[in-house]
Amino acid sequence: MVVSLVIDQLLPVLREETKLLRGIHKDFANIKAELESIQAFLKDADKRAAGAEGDNSSEGVKIWVKQLREAAFHIEDIIDDYLIQVRQQPRDPGCIALLHKLKTTLPRRRIASVIQDVKSSVIEITERSERYGFQRSFEQGTSNSRGSRNAEWNDPRVAALYIEEAEVVGFEAPRKRLIEWMVKGREERTVLSVVGMGGQGKTTLAKKVFDSKDIMGHFDCRVWITVSQSYNSEGLLRDMLLKVCKQKGETPPEGISQMNRESLTDEVRNHLRKSRYLVVFDDVWNEFFWNDIKYVAIDCKNGSRIFITTRKKNVVVSCKESSFIEVHELQPLSLEQSLELFNKKAFKIDCDGCCPNELIGIADEIVKKCSGLPLAIVAIGGLLSTREKNVFEWQRFREHLNSELKTNAHLIGIEKILSLSYDDLPYYLKPCLLYFGVYPEDYEVKSKRVIRQWIAEGFVREEKEKTLQEVAEGYLIELINRSLVQVSSLKIDGKAKGCRVHDLIRNMILEKSEDFNFCKHVSDDGQTSLSGIVRRLSITTIDDVFKECIDKSHVRSLFCFGIKRMSPSFDRGIPTKYRLLKVFDFEDFVMNNIPMNLGNFIHLKYLSIMMSINAVEVVPKSIGMLQNLETLVLRGRYYFELPKEIRKLRKLRHLIGTELSLIHLKDGIGEMKSLQTLRYVSLNMDGAAEVIKALGKLKLIRDLGLLNVPKENENDNFICLNLISPPTKLQKLILRGKIKEFPEWMLDLQNLTVLRLVWPYSVKDPLQSLKSLQHLLRLLLVLSKYEGLQLHFQDGGFQKLKELEVSDCIELREIIIDKGSIPSLKALSLIDLHNLKNIPTGIQHLEKLEELWIAGVDDEFGKRSSTEDWNWIMEHVSLVKKFIPGI
Repeated sequence: MVVSLVIDQLLPVLREETKLLRGIHKDFANIKAELESIQAFLKDADKRAAGAEGDNSSEGVKIWVKQLREAAFHIEDIIDDYLIQVRQQPRDPGCIALLHKLKTTLPRRRIASVIQDVKSSVIEITERSERYGFQRSFEQGTSNSRGSRNAEWNDPRVAALYIEEAEVVGFEAPRKRLIEWMVKGREERTVLSVVGMGGQGKTTLAKKVFDSKDIMGHFDCRVWITVSQSYNSEGLLRDMLLKVCKQKGETPPEGISQMNRESLTDEVRNHLRKSRYLVVFDDVWNEFFWNDIKYVAIDCKNGSRIFITTRKKNVVVSCKESSFIEVHELQPLSLEQSLELFNKKAFKIDCDGCCPNELIGIADEIVKKCSGLPLAIVAIGGLLSTREKNVFEWQRFREHLNSELKTNAHLIGIEKILSLSYDDLPYYLKPCLLYFGVYPEDYEVKSKRVIRQWIAEGFVREEKEKTLQEVAEGYLIELINRSLVQVSSLKIDGKAKGCRVHDLIRNMILEKSEDFNFCKHVSDDGQTSLSGIVRRLSITTIDDVFKECIDKSHVRSLFCFGIKRMSPSFDRGIPTKYRLLKVFDFEDFVMNNIPMNLGNFIHLKYLSIMMSINAVEVVPKSIGMLQNLETLVLRGRYYFELPKEIRKLRKLRHLIGTELSLIHLKDGIGEMKSLQTLRYVSLNMDGAAEVIKALGKLKLIRDLGLLNVPKENENDNFICLNLISPPTKLQKLILRGKIKEFPEWMLDLQNLTVLRLVWPYSVKDPLQSLKSLQHLLRLLLVLSKYEGLQLHFQDGGFQKLKELEVSDCIELREIIIDKGSIPSLKALSLIDLHNLKNIPTGIQHLEKLEELWIAGVDDEFGKRSSTEDWNWIMEHVSLVKKFIPGI
């Protein structure tokens, strides 16, 4: 009776709620369509806004784009908030469900109200665009404005053509190399190229080569052409024809201004025929540039050369189709070279070209900020040459260097030159580049980490027959090829392992991030800026101002770097205050505990945390609610115990931990069909055999690490590692534990490139089994339980192996390398082999060996090794590290 009365009282309210909900669903569909329309426009919005520079409406255009971007942010928030509310609806149609609907009426009314507000805002912004004549200014102004901007932004490049010889530093070696290629190279027409980031000195170097006496005396015809970003092929060929005629003292053909592309091509070919020519194309951007000149650049087999300077490696790659090429990639100046160049500019007039003692420390700090970029060194040095040479003046300049780069008329050109590379990016690469601004200055970003975050953010487009990982790797390669991202370390397969951006590129990124509300930084240097919408947040400090501001924002990505202390309440409060997170990266900060209410993050795709406690960390069951999670990284001093609920994460691709216990999961791991990376699973548990069996169901696994592989009992019966079916896609495998026989499936893995084996129990030489893995690039053997006396690399084995490490083996006495074995080896490490008597027999067969590390060997090792072997090593191996008593 009581229940019936309650329901009667609730029915009018519920009818109104049902009507409201129906209206929200309709409005939700409409506003979602509106978001797709806005996002399609915003793909290139920053270039459009930049295209209006110099126009009277430019400021209005920029404001309009910013407002539209913020409207898109609001719509994204509404959609994700709506999805949270829908997900929270119970399926029970009874009284509990009715009461729950009442409870959620207020949030839904709030969503309905916000939707109406945003719809009104979008209408108002659209009307305002017509007032500014926005579309008309783009249709008429974008292409025209680029030419005027080029004239202004090219000033530093023009200045490079007239730089004094005394001011050229660090280019002598590449200059000689390029001249040698040009003069002593092959008879066939050859394309030579200098590749480097903006401001790295490509034009300066090319000009010094072009004007050298060796070049002037070698070529009959020398032509220099500066290529703009927006060139057209007819204009380029016409310019080329006029300059060739002038060089050869010939009269240009009549009607040249009316000639089409075909006629111009014929004329240029005729004028170059039988001439040994050199044509420089400076600052080429278009990747299809070679198609415009390849028929013009006639090959008379007389040593003619095409010389290209570019920021983009792909420009050079396109020439391979029909020409020989030689490429020189410019490197940043060393600190010593940078200081030499800086002193030549800053103290050219006074101080006899030398830095006064009292300014040396400050000058060093200023020069380090330039990170070896000649354009920045010359510009800043030139500016400081006009300043008073006292500590106060220079100290103040150093402290405000970043702001000087943005406001000082002499330095603004640096940022504009670098911004050209950003403006040239396709829309899908722009957010990927801006993402490097999330990380601290001089931070080495692991490529796998940033690629997974790009995917989580939705930056990576789907392409046919490619995984998102492969597409994203292509994005990173393109940014590297455009000289915007620098490779700091390489993987064994030659791909980028770690990367970073130049300090001045980072400054440009941070400014654009601020303009686009892409990322905000909270740091202890007083640069905290949390005005406006905060989309991504990078934290290096926590204070009360931060807490007050950030509670009101809708942050989508949260990063924490190196904070020494954070209150436990902040840890626990994150899932409540940041419900819309997609990326939660605390890998560089030690947390106090894993928040119990992880289930609040229903949109989360990337989760990485570091724990501080010296005990088993139990991952809360609520993690099973993160249905969208793609990457889970758990770092800590001990191991993580995963709940059985984690099997629900069917989208999880990467599960990585310092050590993971699956004691509650066991065969459930086989249900996580999307897993590509699984490291490191501890098998020191009851039911290890079930886990191993379930691993055979993971058909997509590419990277697998198994630790503490146990004996089944005390009778030396070793656990069976055979799977249901072999993981054919596996590329990297780590096995650590009591392994006696290698599983058959492991020896059939033809995609395996990296193998690390720790503690195999055997008297049999493991190389006899492993030699079937002919695609291995890296092999690490930790043989503490190996009882054999010898390792023998037999002829024909390990043809692609580039890196080999053998360590921690007490019994090993001898390593033999047959001729024809491991011919590609570049790095060899022999560590803690305490009874190894000699250098590996046959080491002289390793013609490609570059690095040799020897440590922890027998005291008599060096004395017993032949002088002849050591002589060969010292002559042919570029890096030798020996930690041997008496050596």
